Amino acid sequence: MKVLELHDLAPEDNLRFDFEGTFDQQAALEHELEPLLQALEKYANGWMPDVVEGKRRRKYSRGAIWKALEEERDEKSMSIVFGRTKWPALYMWPRLSFPPLPPKLRLSLKVQPLSFFAETKRCRNFVEMVRAWASRYPVSYAMAHSMADDQLSGAPWFGRDMQASIRDGFDKIYEVFWLNVFGPKLVEAVGRERMLSTPAHRVEELPNGSVLLVLWPTAAGFASDEARLAQARAHAHLRPDLDFNTLLRTLRERSATLAPVEPRFHPDVAPLLARVVDDCAIHERQRRIAELNLYQPPEPDEWLPASSALPSDVADPARARKDYDTLAEHLVALLHSKVPSVFDETPQSLTDVDFQFWHEDFPTVFERQNIDAHAVPPIGAYLGQVLVRNLGGLWIPRQKLEEAQVLVGNRVWLPFVRAWRYMRSRQSLLDSSLTQFYRVAERHRG
Repeated sequence: MKVLELHDLAPEDNLRFDFEGTFDQQAALEHELEPLLQALEKYANGWMPDVVEGKRRRKYSRGAIWKALEEERDEKSMSIVFGRTKWPALYMWPRLSFPPLPPKLRLSLKVQPLSFFAETKRCRNFVEMVRAWASRYPVSYAMAHSMADDQLSGAPWFGRDMQASIRDGFDKIYEVFWLNVFGPKLVEAVGRERMLSTPAHRVEELPNGSVLLVLWPTAAGFASDEARLAQARAHAHLRPDLDFNTLLRTLRERSATLAPVEPRFHPDVAPLLARVVDDCAIHERQRRIAELNLYQPPEPDEWLPASSALPSDVADPARARKDYDTLAEHLVALLHSKVPSVFDETPQSLTDVDFQFWHEDFPTVFERQNIDAHAVPPIGAYLGQVLVRNLGGLWIPRQKLEEAQVLVGNRVWLPFVRAWRYMRSRQSLLDSSLTQFYRVAERHRG
């Protein structure tokens, strides 16, 4: 069974849900978890898990769940994962802790894409599911919201710093999300009457003293100005010490930051920049697109007119070309496990190599002398081999690597010089990319 893994999909916002409640550790585990599973199966319309993962992956069923839990139980805790093989993608991580730890039932859930929850009925069902869980398992706090906006808030652990949450518990309302469940302690801290009079789409007192609060009919509509007004009003109501206008201004700024930006990257490096954007945290994505839309890579100058080419000064040019091939294989050996396309020696493989070095911040992570001695020569040789293989280029060997040239059309290109400049810094991986070097050589080969 091939599960849709969130990290393998195109980067997109998702609905994040976090829940922390308690359960009866004296009761049979199957009995305690049955209400959770019943509510999930009743209300998860369109995103119901079909896979259970413990030590191995199984088709979703009660038997598979009990087996997975049995496999994953240790002295203090147990956890399993629910997933899906079809769109939308789901990652659901229920976990339980046992004495000597406090008996806790924790749930982390992500459904991608967030746009799946643009439908009012689907969101209403999600809320009913959470209501059932919060009514059955005494809760300290629960929330559901856009992952991107949650990250942008600067405190994505229930609205604040994780260490502060661990130290103090949920002692104050630091953020109000699309869906919130406030446990009795928080309700009393705010004042039950004040809590129940919060201006919001739905406010409901649960039988155990918790309060369910939903700001807006749909989770996907969180960034609209109407939803932001509702969010600011609710937050200011629950925290009279905070200024409504300041809250609203901050929320509108977050919406502007998350507003979609159309990529208009420089064509020579567009495939590489698209990968760089995909590597960003989801809340940084649109801002990064806007920045890279303005980016203009320097025009490559590591070339000479063919009429000015340096003649070969090696005794055996054929042997020298084989040496370049051997050098290029060193890069293949370095990267093949992370960049399988490196075997192909194609323009696409150059982009894959560019991105991998950028992703690893290779020029900063490794020692300069080792980079210059052991990385630059293989990169230059590999770049030259791609020009030879794909553009009909011809090596003109030289005793000094930096003088070695590849003749393509009416220019000779200096791949080892390019490789040296390329490996100066993380920024130089973009400014002197192998991708752009190839594209410019391709344009001038005629």
